[in-house]
Amino acid sequence: MQTPKTRPIPLALAAALLLATLPARAADEPNLERLATCQDSWLDWKDNPALRNKFAEGIRAGYNPKEGTAFFKPKSPKTVLGLPVTEVAPDSIGMAVGFSVVVSADFDTVKRGIEKQVGKTLKNCDSAEGMKTCELELAPKKTIMLLAEGKGTAKSTLMGCAYYYEK
Repeated sequence: MQTPKTRPIPLALAAALLLATLPARAADEPNLERLATCQDSWLDWKDNPALRNKFAEGIRAGYNPKEGTAFFKPKSPKTVLGLPVTEVAPDSIGMAVGFSVVVSADFDTVKRGIEKQVGKTLKNCDSAEGMKTCELELAPKKTIMLLAEGKGTAKSTLMGCAYYYEK
């Protein structure tokens, strides 16, 4: 007969084993949030075939190409900063080379989320030519960019990390 003191041990052991497997499983797909906020960069991976190939495999496994565009649609629900992802572009952010994600949220919500995530305020915010934009250069070839339709009614916002672009 088991005593109450012996029951938690197997449960604790099972929980520990489960937690030990979570990081390995999470590492199997690209971390969109880290890529979109310039914490990780596929540009840094270009000379590391293992990282580059793992990233490409994750995109192929989790996304379908959107015909005629640089974007891919998620096969299953994904989130960045707690916001639903509608598209990713693994090699483009507008007219720049980089990584971008389109989320289903307004510009100001995404801006606050990015600023909280990176602990810095986005700069060079502008509303011109029908677009709202902001950016923050974190390092050479690592600039967080944010853009949405500027009329204030946009329900989606593009965010990402630019590696090369003209200012």
